[in-house]
Amino acid sequence: MDGLNVTIDPRCTQPPPYAIDIIVNLDIFGIILYSVLTFMATVSMLVYLEECAYVYRRVPANKKSIIIWVNGAAPVIGAMSCLGMWIPKATMFTDMTSACYFAIVVFKFLTLMLEEIGGDEAFLKRGGKHKLRISTGPCCCCCPCLPHVAITRRSLFLLKLGSFQFAVLKIVLTILSIVLWTDGTFNLADLTIYGAAIWINPFVGILTITALWPVSIMFMHLRTTLRTLKIIPKYAMYQLVLILTQLQTAIINILALNGTIACAPPFSAVARGYMMSQQLLILQMFIITLVTRLLYRRQYDPLPSDEEDVNENSKIIATPQSSSES
Repeated sequence: MDGLNVTIDPRCTQPPPYAIDIIVNLDIFGIILYSVLTFMATVSMLVYLEECAYVYRRVPANKKSIIIWVNGAAPVIGAMSCLGMWIPKATMFTDMTSACYFAIVVFKFLTLMLEEIGGDEAFLKRGGKHKLRISTGPCCCCCPCLPHVAITRRSLFLLKLGSFQFAVLKIVLTILSIVLWTDGTFNLADLTIYGAAIWINPFVGILTITALWPVSIMFMHLRTTLRTLKIIPKYAMYQLVLILTQLQTAIINILALNGTIACAPPFSAVARGYMMSQQLLILQMFIITLVTRLLYRRQYDPLPSDEEDVNENSKIIATPQSSSES
């Protein structure tokens, strides 16, 4: 009963502060922290712009826009996180912008793997004698008994559609969320059955899993063929951005909603959780931007011929039946 008499600072129940309030209340440590993180976000964008110029000069035309989109994931998220750090009231919009951009990157990464192999026709020609293993994450990694799927134009179209739907529907649901927010219906902190967030967010989660599955299938199929193009570390960076922006942010927000993260006026517990998430993302995206630049800024070795693929029997993952026949 004594715990019920604890006085709560009124500022811990207020909405996120304005940017000017943050600037006025910054101490020496805060000034250094905000300056360093802003510098990191700025450098990330400058590195990205320099990389865009390099891509336009050195990369074949069919890969230019795709590589620029994929390379922009970390610096764009870092820039949006920096805006959210300085303007806490805009955190929902900056997070939605980052999420929409990454939804497009999911589809672009699938397209990138196809372009690296030579395009749709080259993929169909190389994979005509093999099948796709669909028992991969995040949907069916625990179902090794699933049958293999033949590589046809239809299966390739379904793989592309699985990722493309996320890019489109994520933007549509984001616009819907903003419209509902203006009406007072959408609130990330409102987890009651009457709130729009409890219905929209799980649906977005299902769309995300559905979109990641085709990318995983394609990666497992081509990872050995594209090893000279460093597709494995590229895929690792793509997965790392996904984990940090989705899982890490979700964990911090849940801890803030449960009160595990303490209030620190002028930030409420929820606003402080968002602030911690933004600051971590700026640092993490800065590191990923530098690593990504090293992976994509290089001269690619030519891919092995289709005959070498067959002889080595390891360039494209085949079914046990195909392996035994060869």
